[in-house]
Amino acid sequence: ICQRGQIQSSSLELGALEQHRSRLQEKLGAVQSRLPQISDALSFVKEILQQLTNQRASIEEDIQSSFEDLHKQLDVRKSVLLMELEVTYGLKQKVLQAQIDNLTRGDGDITAACTQTEEALAEEASVATLEVEHELEERLKELAILRMPCQPEENDQLDLVMETDGLRKSIHNLGTIVTTSAVASQSEAMGTGLEQCIVGHPASVTIVTRDKSGGACKSGNAILSAEVFTPDGSIVDGEIVDHKNGTYEFVYTVPKEGDFSLALRLYDQHIKGTTNSAANATPSTGSSDGTKRRGKSPGQKKKGSKRASSALGTPRRKTQNPIEDDLIFKIGTKGRNKGEFTNLQGVAASSTGRILIADSNNQCVQIFSNEGEFKSRFGVRGRSPGQLQRPTGVAVHPCGDIIIADYDNKWVSIFTCEGKFKAKLGSGRLMGPKGVSVDQNGHVIVVDNKACTVFIFQLSGKLITKFGSRGNGDKQFAGPHFAAVNKNNEIIVTDFHNHSVKVFTAEGELVLKFGSNGEGNGQFNAPTGVAVDVNGNIIVADWGNSRIQVFDGSGSFLSYINTSADPLYGPQGLALTSDGHVVVADSGNHCFKVYRYLQ
Repeated sequence: ICQRGQIQSSSLELGALEQHRSRLQEKLGAVQSRLPQISDALSFVKEILQQLTNQRASIEEDIQSSFEDLHKQLDVRKSVLLMELEVTYGLKQKVLQAQIDNLTRGDGDITAACTQTEEALAEEASVATLEVEHELEERLKELAILRMPCQPEENDQLDLVMETDGLRKSIHNLGTIVTTSAVASQSEAMGTGLEQCIVGHPASVTIVTRDKSGGACKSGNAILSAEVFTPDGSIVDGEIVDHKNGTYEFVYTVPKEGDFSLALRLYDQHIKGTTNSAANATPSTGSSDGTKRRGKSPGQKKKGSKRASSALGTPRRKTQNPIEDDLIFKIGTKGRNKGEFTNLQGVAASSTGRILIADSNNQCVQIFSNEGEFKSRFGVRGRSPGQLQRPTGVAVHPCGDIIIADYDNKWVSIFTCEGKFKAKLGSGRLMGPKGVSVDQNGHVIVVDNKACTVFIFQLSGKLITKFGSRGNGDKQFAGPHFAAVNKNNEIIVTDFHNHSVKVFTAEGELVLKFGSNGEGNGQFNAPTGVAVDVNGNIIVADWGNSRIQVFDGSGSFLSYINTSADPLYGPQGLALTSDGHVVVADSGNHCFKVYRYLQ
């Protein structure tokens, strides 16, 4: 009996163990069945994190680019103000200095005459001194009536009005990082528009966004999309309204009776309870037969979705620009690599089908074919002969040499067509060379922006002549930029701060002047690049008005080059290619553009 009891006890323990193992096996299977779900969730969350990281990098790049552009605009404005200061000071200083010279000369003449007279009077009167005294008397009469500029002919006012308070406030509030903590799994959609609507009448669905803990979000700007599919598979238009308090409203209108599938997504994830929602549309004169649910899901279709794309929560609509302009192609973005630019300035075109760009802040010249294909680049940053510090102008000599104006090095460098340094010219004479050109005799024309003077050199470096000074007279300049030469060997200069274009003979005599400050036809807001076509027409880049104007040889306005579809932003150098197109340095957009041009 004792042995039988032990056997029964062992059997009971074995059965309990088997039951326990069976339950353990069931739990193991249940837990293991969650692994695919966890794996999918892990992949999905990693994908969201990667997208978040990518978005951060993109926004960081946008911030850097935006502030670099602002810095550039501030630097441009700073340069303009400093130039205006120099021009204004120079004009006033010239008047006052001339008056000082006149007064000093008059003071010296009177002092000398008085001294001579006193010495003559101190001597005994005689026939010999009588003639001298008569001369002194005549001299004193002249000096007595001599008109002297004793009243100041200028004043000392030089004031700066700088309205910075508003700018500082704008800068303080510049830019906002927009986000929410909303998640689709906790957010809710509600309203009659989820289940029924009336044909031709707006139906609405309210979306309440919540965070991971179920707490209501209090701000807007979440990215929502909505799709309503008709029975035939087409999409009903609608609008998402952002109430800026964490709630949104989707309003749609159905065109006919039937069952319509509705899907609402928050950050591309279905909002709770809307994955398979179906609304029944009834005629406007009838009433709904009740709620109808169907199993159809629109899945991941994106066609026709409405996404809140800005802080205003407005739908993003993609439109095509119908404007056509004369642009053939453009080359470049901001950067330091081949085909990228940082503050491109001067442009030249060779007879061999090459386009040359003075890439100022990258301290190099880049060369392209007329079709925009990159060919080569050369230039090493530095202040020694053969190096470039701030190349602003470029030209091609008939012999093939490349001529570069280096503003900061204060000289002009000569390179072979392969980019090998040959010589420099103008060192010790130039103060800030901006543009260069070549005349019919092979002489090098240099526009000295800082000295407000045009220099003409032989290629050997010998100075032939120079003309111009700072001022607003016909033969004066205020920050001249670039020059071109016409078939009469006349030199055409853009006078930046005088808002005009001036034409001179090779000897520096004024032939023609045209332009005034403004936005009308034939007016300029700081002209920069200039070129001349085979008919003698003058093409001018209008920097401040961001346009290109065409004039005949007498300075009469003819037309614009159409740049409407892809606007210019602060154009600089300009040239005519060997195949008759206009190439311009679009400095503010970090590229050069080639336009059709009918000569």
